[in-house]
Amino acid sequence: MTGEDAASVAAAQVEAGRDSTEKRIALAEAFYRGAAELRRYGRAELSFLRWEIARGVLGTDDDPGSPGSPWWRAINERLLRDKAEARLLHDSTADGDPSSRSVELWLEFLAGPSSRSWYRAHNASIVGGYIDHEPLAADELPAERLMMNVALFRVLFTHTMVARPRLALGLLAPFGRLLGNPRGGSVRFFLDLNHSFPSRYPLTDLDIEQLLLEEGALARALDYGVVLPRAADLYGHAAAALDEPRVDQLHDNGMPCYALPADHPAWNHQTHRRPLPRLAAFVTRSRR
Repeated sequence: MTGEDAASVAAAQVEAGRDSTEKRIALAEAFYRGAAELRRYGRAELSFLRWEIARGVLGTDDDPGSPGSPWWRAINERLLRDKAEARLLHDSTADGDPSSRSVELWLEFLAGPSSRSWYRAHNASIVGGYIDHEPLAADELPAERLMMNVALFRVLFTHTMVARPRLALGLLAPFGRLLGNPRGGSVRFFLDLNHSFPSRYPLTDLDIEQLLLEEGALARALDYGVVLPRAADLYGHAAAALDEPRVDQLHDNGMPCYALPADHPAWNHQTHRRPLPRLAAFVTRSRR
């Protein structure tokens, strides 16, 4: 033990990397150091981080070419800070007790890595970040706020594919744990928005209607044919699995409402009536 408080050390590490995307990547990777099997759990997270960097949302305010997003930076920093603190406590290189439930869950993951323990820890950090930083989200453009909701319900959905595959995929439940495995390559389709939405920031040239029209066909089928019809159950599962009742702040009877009204036309867009989303809804229906 060093006598240093783990939460303070972790916060200092994140602060030191705030203005450097390379340091953010290094800190994200450092958590998964060790056995190859442990490193594989970081694949989806690191892929998403690189997508954020490519969009420019993690740029600094001092860089006129990439002003970045205070909201996206805050969410990323919450995740990095929780992981860094958990790693310090796990390795006994700093003192103290976990500063949050999400740090406790990252410690549980390190003690027993599995798909379920990874999703619980990761999603606890993400949900905590969403809730704590909603005022920053309100300052973003409407199209960006829609993307925030999509990113959230996608990661809640992939957790459910692993933990309760029948709830997530209905008749396709036998494929749930394989498709949602964070160590595999297929999970990137669900978590990486690179193939769903424009890789630029800010979206000053798009309103929500235009953004939805740019979403890829397979992504539309996932969002409108599979995820949104069962969203109430997905948010409910997240609240129970994460022991986080504040998840209810992120939806209204299953309709996403994070910094965007639950009755926004985007959630009942004509997209859901197209052939591919209807087919996706049919093949993932539950047996009666």
